[in-house]
Amino acid sequence: MIFTNLRRHRVRTLIGMVGIALGVATMLSVVGLLGGAVRMFERILRNDSELLVFEKNVSDLFFSNVPVELAQKLREQSFVKAARPVLFAIIAAPGRPVVTCFGISADDPRFDGADWISGGAGDFRDDARGVVLGERAADFLNAKVGGTVTLGQEDWPVVGVVRMENGFENGGVFMPLAECQRAFHKDGVCSVVTVALADGAKTSEVKDWVSANFPRMTALENEEFSRSYSQFRIMKTTAWVVGGCAFLLGGLSVTNTMILSVFGRIRELAIARVCGFSRGQVAWMIFGESILISLMGIAAGWLLSSAGLRVLREVPQLQGYIEPTVGWVELAGAAALAMITALAGTLYPAWVAARLDPASALRFE
Repeated sequence: MIFTNLRRHRVRTLIGMVGIALGVATMLSVVGLLGGAVRMFERILRNDSELLVFEKNVSDLFFSNVPVELAQKLREQSFVKAARPVLFAIIAAPGRPVVTCFGISADDPRFDGADWISGGAGDFRDDARGVVLGERAADFLNAKVGGTVTLGQEDWPVVGVVRMENGFENGGVFMPLAECQRAFHKDGVCSVVTVALADGAKTSEVKDWVSANFPRMTALENEEFSRSYSQFRIMKTTAWVVGGCAFLLGGLSVTNTMILSVFGRIRELAIARVCGFSRGQVAWMIFGESILISLMGIAAGWLLSSAGLRVLREVPQLQGYIEPTVGWVELAGAAALAMITALAGTLYPAWVAARLDPASALRFE
């Protein structure tokens, strides 16, 4: 009877299914896009390291000021394999109000997996002013190796163009750390220090050393930082809030669909009661219709979001800047919310259907 009822009221069924599908698609798309952005930024920070050292109580790493001497002293410790300072900064360029700059040392391993389009790693030196551009940055800044690029109030010689897997880095500018500090008035400091442990060393050794010697700084493992960083939490919370609002609309559409379904077949439900259906069976029939609508909506929403994210990934202007990923956890969360909102929206219609008086319902006009 559940399948028969849904087939007989195709328009109502479609309306409920579309409501759930749009909620699922919205949530998966937002979570996928923001989750991909978070993962890209995480890869920038990890950079073959286990820990990250930054200033305590900062809302954004762009405002963190870590003394470079911290990295120098960390390298002298037996439990540290490598400690590299990185400075994050934002600068304006002609036609571009915001360009991300990375102040790094010449031995930074982030170039190891890069595809050098022009120039080479040997051209990027700590004692020079030459900058390396990500492929997309070179494109929108119209810069080539051997020429210069205007960043802020200065012209910088371009010594290399690289294709980076990470979209943020592919659209950024890499400067020698000392020159980046000078240009952004950050003498002697960096934003973070990435720390790679020596063989057999424990992360607690680095944490204890930083706490004892630089009390204004904190050292966190990569996973700890990802869970605690306020900007990541804001992005993830935003995704779930937007998705939750979309699900509320989907739940309302299911409620409307089931109310219309119940009041549109009062006599049919009365006949079912007369034929021996109990109140519970009538209620579960309404819930079954809602569950089936939700399952169809979840499947349609998943297909819709997958197609939409795939299209966005192929847009030339966005390639490299977005890395949408939708895993089983996100899909399970969206499916659970869809089922909860749909069933909650069915409570009233099911209650009305279960409490029908067959004699009165048969006289219903």
